[in-house]
Amino acid sequence: MAEITASMVKELRERTQAGMSDCKAALVEAGGDMEKAVEVILKKGIVKAAARAGRVATEGEVRTHVSADGKRGTIVEVNCQTDFVARGEEFKGFVSKVLEVAVSLPKGGDLLNAKFPGSSDTVDQARQAMVGKTGENTVIRRWDMLEASGAHGLVHAYVHMGGKLAVLVDAEAPHAEGRIAEKFKTFVDNVAMQIAAMNPFAVKKEGIHPDEIAKQKEILAAQFAEEQANAPAEKRKPEAMAAKIVEGKVAKWITEVTLLGQESVTDPGKSVDAIRQDLAKNVGGDVHIHAFVRYGLGEGIEKKSDDLAAEVAKMTGG
Repeated sequence: MAEITASMVKELRERTQAGMSDCKAALVEAGGDMEKAVEVILKKGIVKAAARAGRVATEGEVRTHVSADGKRGTIVEVNCQTDFVARGEEFKGFVSKVLEVAVSLPKGGDLLNAKFPGSSDTVDQARQAMVGKTGENTVIRRWDMLEASGAHGLVHAYVHMGGKLAVLVDAEAPHAEGRIAEKFKTFVDNVAMQIAAMNPFAVKKEGIHPDEIAKQKEILAAQFAEEQANAPAEKRKPEAMAAKIVEGKVAKWITEVTLLGQESVTDPGKSVDAIRQDLAKNVGGDVHIHAFVRYGLGEGIEKKSDDLAAEVAKMTGG
């Protein structure tokens, strides 16, 4: 069995907020597999929710570009090691040129091997040169693009916290007049802020993979069974109701993780979909949100946590 280290217990605690002993026990039960250990804690009902993996921040910038006609949006994430380098003109200029290249590529294009502006180098060769200049590792981590759907589609970008978080949204108005209407533009901007704040899985239920729904159903069913087992006999629900209760919990979860189902952060008390429907009546035709891309800086990257005492001992031969 894999060794259960203190750092593993710490990571699991940070993700679930469960007690240290519960975290260690879950890791032992899961054989050291972090994702399985999260599931163990959720299924036992120790906590009701856990942070998604990899929320450890790294430095750098997420930057976007939207074409003048609003038909195409591009997003890139470039990472470095320190905030000092991320704020420097050298790094910012490099990010600008990387974005310039990405804007010119088709979706899925090979960004690293494309030509870097103003030189005969590839983007990756220019990246290596940046490493030499700054003394820090520089990584062009990911990029994506959205194209507007339909004749009256619009791609909108929202950047938060100076490039720590950015969103692209593909929305469609019912007609040309609706596309330029301020109410439509405000709605799309509010949707982008919603995505930034609430990090939905998908626009609507159909965008969530069935395996993800099945996994969540399994977790919620295990939580409910744990609640039933721990409840006084007089407060336990009839077994015949269990399936319906779990289905209700799954439906509630779906509303919480889908953009249209979520409660609006700009208009509390109403779902994003209700606001969309109100806007559709106002502009005289249906309004659609087709897709979005959300990049949080450093999402899914773990920084090495240095043990200062061990490092000093190593340097001094201790």
